[in-house]
Amino acid sequence: MTDHKGKLSPLLKQATGITAAKGEGAYIIDPEGRRYLDFTSGIGVTSTGHCHPKVVEAAQKQVATMIHAQATTVMNPRLPELAEKLGALTPDPLNAFFFSNAGTEVAEGAIRLVRQATGRPNVIVFHGGFHGRTMGSLSMTTSSVGLRAGVSPMMGGVVVAPFPHAFHYGWSLDEATDFCLRELDRIFVTYSAPKETAAMLIEPVQGEGGYVPANARFMQGLRERCDKHGIMLVFDEVQAGFGRSGKFWAHEHFGVTPDAIMIAKGLASGFPISALAASEETMAKGWPGSQGGTYGGNAVAAAAAIATIEVIQEEGLVQNAEVMGKRLWDNLHALKKDYPEMADVRGKGLMVGVEMRRGDCPDGERAGKILKECEKRGLLMLRCGPYQEIVRWLPPLIVNQHQIDEATGIFEEALKATA
Repeated sequence: MTDHKGKLSPLLKQATGITAAKGEGAYIIDPEGRRYLDFTSGIGVTSTGHCHPKVVEAAQKQVATMIHAQATTVMNPRLPELAEKLGALTPDPLNAFFFSNAGTEVAEGAIRLVRQATGRPNVIVFHGGFHGRTMGSLSMTTSSVGLRAGVSPMMGGVVVAPFPHAFHYGWSLDEATDFCLRELDRIFVTYSAPKETAAMLIEPVQGEGGYVPANARFMQGLRERCDKHGIMLVFDEVQAGFGRSGKFWAHEHFGVTPDAIMIAKGLASGFPISALAASEETMAKGWPGSQGGTYGGNAVAAAAAIATIEVIQEEGLVQNAEVMGKRLWDNLHALKKDYPEMADVRGKGLMVGVEMRRGDCPDGERAGKILKECEKRGLLMLRCGPYQEIVRWLPPLIVNQHQIDEATGIFEEALKATA
């Protein structure tokens, strides 16, 4: 007879051995009271730190008023308020928002919208991108075969184009950009004709694929091709948006305006809510009622999102991400001079990756050992990349210089301990 006591599924795989009893600012505290500097931010979610007082107060107040006002049945007053807040932050003409629960739901919504709005079937995505784990979003994800293994076939109508990852190719940035734009033009005549292409969907800074930023010339090249052929340009800002890159939206680094933005993670300091942003005109081309979900745009999550936006603005957290990101960048580049196994340091703002290599080979094993040594010393971080070779730096936007310096000091100790 089996043990029928309820337990967590073995499908759950955790990166650390830590139990989080409490969160406080940039720290996670375990049941024994040990404090860990949290440079995972719940995978980029707790932008205002753990349990920011203003976010807590907003959520508690909303819980006592209305927990679940199902959005396709009744109007939750927090939703139009949140839409107004977001509308002041998104580029013109993106002024309409559809709310759901998670980044993967936004990706599914984006697929529906671009196909309905254009009447075209295909979506071009970029090699190394991550857009979610549900079947539509997973079909657009190429950051790791481990995510797609065992669940094929994928959804049709997805075309993968190269991303200008110059370090991977071993080329200059200009060479990588020229190649990728040429290949994109070749896709139009060999795989997906422009009149059959609904959208290009891209992360301005790739997340799970290895913290690889795009560049201005490449992004402008996408915009030019989309404008020429009536193709929608969609930016997945789920991880890189909401101040993390040192600008409110990561695409601001490249001087390009999209036709739609995918928003999640940092939107509500840990509460599950996401949003698809587009112009009202574009949204009107979708089919009313085709988007929706039982919990989408939850009242408590919306209240937390409103408070999160206010905290980001009142405390200057976008500017802090820029300044602290530079401090982190300088510290890591100083270490790179003494540790050649730190083959590449890249990213934007407080979204930085360190690629570990042994000779010319990605070294995921070393990266894993480094994180375990960091954990022993009170610093929590994560890995990413196809070989899990990227040590990723993802602190909350409230991080200060002392915490940046402490974390990079611990990282150096871990480098020595794993040499």
